[in-house]
Amino acid sequence: MHRRDFLKAVAATATLPVSAQHGKRPNFLIILSDDQGYHDVSSYGSEIPTPHMDAIGKAGVKFEQFYAASPVCTPSRFGLLTGRYPARSQDQMLNALMPPSKKGLHADETTFAEVLKRSGYETALIGKWHLGGSRPEFLPNHHGFDHFEGFLHGCVDYFNFTYGGQPTWFRDEKPYQPPKGYSTNYLTDQAIGYLRQKHDKPFLLYLPYNAPHYGKAGWDPKIGKGDNILQAPEEYIRKFTHIADEKRRTYAAMVACLDDNIGRVMQALRESFLEEDTFVIFFSDNGGATEFGGANTPLRGQKSDLFEGGIRVPCFMQWKGRLQPGRDIKQPIAATDIFPTLCSLASTMPPTNLDGKDLTPLLFRNVASEREFFWRTERGDAYLLGEWKYIRMKSGEEFLFDLAADPNETANRTGDAATLARMKREYERVRKTMPA
Repeated sequence: MHRRDFLKAVAATATLPVSAQHGKRPNFLIILSDDQGYHDVSSYGSEIPTPHMDAIGKAGVKFEQFYAASPVCTPSRFGLLTGRYPARSQDQMLNALMPPSKKGLHADETTFAEVLKRSGYETALIGKWHLGGSRPEFLPNHHGFDHFEGFLHGCVDYFNFTYGGQPTWFRDEKPYQPPKGYSTNYLTDQAIGYLRQKHDKPFLLYLPYNAPHYGKAGWDPKIGKGDNILQAPEEYIRKFTHIADEKRRTYAAMVACLDDNIGRVMQALRESFLEEDTFVIFFSDNGGATEFGGANTPLRGQKSDLFEGGIRVPCFMQWKGRLQPGRDIKQPIAATDIFPTLCSLASTMPPTNLDGKDLTPLLFRNVASEREFFWRTERGDAYLLGEWKYIRMKSGEEFLFDLAADPNETANRTGDAATLARMKREYERVRKTMPA
């Protein structure tokens, strides 16, 4: 089906009767943190207090084995928004887009914002895009978002809202320079303003923060490069003087500030009498960068790695009065599953080419199933089937892990010839569906 015909078909589904199981179509609030590791949320064992993030899980569900679509920013966001493995992206966006990259999200790469908009939703993106900005058609307003306020690159100077002194902030399709402040606070202010508007339709608010990713300050025109530095408000840094490591101290301050701001967003949701009508999702785009203060303990690896520390991230979902609260779900799921799940809850049809699966049977009826997932980076591939995980690096090195018995990937089981052969066979089946 041609993309234009598909979107027309989606628009027609706006009149479909909503499942009696869920009632009227919910609003969607998707909160994405940046480079926040598995050990950087208190309910996952962190020493950093995150009561507001944790509250989403206590009021809903917490996922023990939630996977980002990639261990790196750009492909992770591609997988979330399109419901497809980043290896399928037209521009092969397998790493973070860095200026002056000409890559981006193309017109035939359908996002959940497009589908929801066609089915009658208002849509907004407030925060980080990082899926291309070298051409106007790469901008969020061309991919289903009615409103966009945020930045195009992978990070910003938290206080100046620039990319190492270079412009990167947009309001819809026009460059914009916010007043000086702190970007986490500013994005929250914009999100709260959106929530308090009068909404005649259900809405999607995608809120991808830049915290606690490092900031980009300074700029050397000779080499076209800025400085990667951790940036936090002084009043938050003073709260963590007990942490000896300076990077971890500043990183913890950034996480705590983010947590307070998420609390502000959730409070605005309640004050606007929207909490019972809104499906909320919180998770991180990839594992923490340990060189910049992040932690993924006890998982092996970090950001950019195909080990669990690079791709397994904290995740909570809440729908007050609809989702049974206080549950820990051990079923493996992934960010690519969010697209078809939103469509199911909105009573609209998703594209037929998604890699993700609808989570509503798991969320509302506790129906689990064996899953498989695929990851590709510039350094290699990973494949998960049930409890087993296979990694093949471009160097030829192979890993095989039994995650049920060894979730921290301490024992390479490639000596298990029968299991290795089965996993390689299944991996090849999926790999062959990817672009060369």
